Amino acid sequence: MNVLVVGGAGYIGSHCIRQLVAAGHRPVVLDNLVYGHRAAVAADIPFYEGNLGDPATVGRILQHEKIELVMHFAAFCYVGESVTAPMKYYENNLVATLRLLATMQLHGVSKFVFSSTCATFGVPDRLPMTEDLPQRPINPYGQTKLDVENVLKALATAHGLSFAVFRYFNAAGAAEDGTIGEDHDPETHLIPLAIDAALGRRPPLQIFGTDYPTPDGTCQRDYVHVDDLSRAHIAIFDRLATPGAQFFYNLGTGRPFSVREIIGAVERITGHKVPVIEAPRRAGDPPALYADSAKARRDLGWSPKFGDAESIIATAWKWHQTHPRGFAS
Repeated sequence: MNVLVVGGAGYIGSHCIRQLVAAGHRPVVLDNLVYGHRAAVAADIPFYEGNLGDPATVGRILQHEKIELVMHFAAFCYVGESVTAPMKYYENNLVATLRLLATMQLHGVSKFVFSSTCATFGVPDRLPMTEDLPQRPINPYGQTKLDVENVLKALATAHGLSFAVFRYFNAAGAAEDGTIGEDHDPETHLIPLAIDAALGRRPPLQIFGTDYPTPDGTCQRDYVHVDDLSRAHIAIFDRLATPGAQFFYNLGTGRPFSVREIIGAVERITGHKVPVIEAPRRAGDPPALYADSAKARRDLGWSPKFGDAESIIATAWKWHQTHPRGFAS
């Protein structure tokens, strides 16, 4: 299919493009390059620089490229910033997405794959986290994602939009060949921060909270490889042929790793000590978050290729070795 990947120059979007090509699809990229990197997208992939909330640009792409399905990875995703700058998040994550969906409707494109987040659940009632848990986001980032999910339900009922929502846990890792990977500014993800601290490129890594009710006192999270996420997004395509179809999936390995476990794995993979500073807990950090992905396994035949922390970190380490300054390298 001809697939428009909105936010295709970003971390997850750029990896998904490669998986689309490997699966025989034709990706087209729209990215405003606020956080994305042009170098993350191969030169032979059609690339448009623009905003997802611009109906003229999006309409022209949908028509000219004969787009059949849209994948949306273009959200702002810094939780802390969403608390201090909520309008920025509502404007981009919700309002601009509404404009994208309206433009799709105008041009008869009725298949949509949406990158959502486990942050829509807030603090979960139980673990592991299944799709049917109550959704009570505790920050504007999670709320904007949930708002879009609810809009999609309404459009499916009213206009026959077929969509899939994938709620990620902690996306991690890099392409196995080391040619693309994480390059965020600012960087907030634990694994790249730990690698850079080990290499002396950043100050010592801060561990926020060492008194949680977990085996080693630090938070536990579910780390899922970015390529595994991408493959799940593509596996849903055939199920979107039915008008009004609605799908929701949690994506994770189901195996939580603590902050200290990740640090230990980084030290084993890199051969370098990770300097750390113990700091107080951050407000709003649950002790543990990890997925029950049985539904994705059952419906899509999906299972993570990278099932443990060390295999995920090994791909990140290869990226950091070959690109010490990210895409600027």
